[in-house]
Amino acid sequence: MSQKVQIPWENRPENSSEVMWRSQNNPIISRYSIPSSNSIFNSAVVPFEDGFAGVFRCDNKAVQMNIFAGFSKDGKNWKINHEPIQMKAGNTSMIDSDYKYDPRVVYIEDRYWVTWCNGYHGPTIGIAYTFDFKEFFQCENAFLPFNRNGVLFPQKIDGKYAMLSRPSDNGHTPFGDIYISFSPDMKYWGEHRCLMKVAPFDQSAWQCTKIGAGTVPYLTKEGWLMFYHGVINTCNGFRYSMGAAILDEADPTKVLYRTKPYLLAPAAPYELAGDVPNVVFPCAALFDDEKDQVAVYYGAADTSVAMAFGHISEILEFIKNNSL
Repeated sequence: MSQKVQIPWENRPENSSEVMWRSQNNPIISRYSIPSSNSIFNSAVVPFEDGFAGVFRCDNKAVQMNIFAGFSKDGKNWKINHEPIQMKAGNTSMIDSDYKYDPRVVYIEDRYWVTWCNGYHGPTIGIAYTFDFKEFFQCENAFLPFNRNGVLFPQKIDGKYAMLSRPSDNGHTPFGDIYISFSPDMKYWGEHRCLMKVAPFDQSAWQCTKIGAGTVPYLTKEGWLMFYHGVINTCNGFRYSMGAAILDEADPTKVLYRTKPYLLAPAAPYELAGDVPNVVFPCAALFDDEKDQVAVYYGAADTSVAMAFGHISEILEFIKNNSL
């Protein structure tokens, strides 16, 4: 992926000392941005041509979950297709799907790969690829049901594709740890390893119930940087917050550091109130090494898409100095 585009950015507010700060334009994508939508959230974007492309979770007014392609020149103002993605056969003819939600997108070698939670006798990890965000080719599901939060690494590890996921159940999972798996061909997956478990309640309660991979890991000088979500089950229900971890560059099955405090937790009105209150759910991040900048896209209260910003170097230092 040779294109270089300017990522969306806003400077830290003068009165803020936070490591990451919210966009003043949040939510950047409202729940009714296309005619059929009840909500648009938990979506993924990547640089594409002279701007950006994305795959968006749009639940319609019957609350059917599906994924839609969209495009933007600046990463903030989006035009989302009004019709969902229609899959063609990729490495399989079995492209059945009861629903699609929570996509991630990553460029590997010569194409863009999309992963999402795919409904096939329960939630599992669907995989597809595209070259132009117009035609999408669905591949075999990666895992047996039940699984969520499939996130691919942007390059092969020792000649194999690598994916993070969270084995789950068929409901609103009251548990969950992050696993890593490998594939020689993006069809057959194995070598499943437990990567990161929930934290003890008395050490880091915001991530004591379940955790899940969020953004595509990004290679930094310290290792693979990944933003993830953590959940606590409170007297008011689940509360989703965002943390970050650094994985070993050569062996990403090893967690070097992970945040004990969260980086971002529900606090803004659009995070506290919505179809599912108290949710910050990271799904994508855009990086600019030269400017030391990262922009993170996250779902807010399962209703809209919001953004947060930070300096890569400060985030890495925060993770290292505040590690669980």
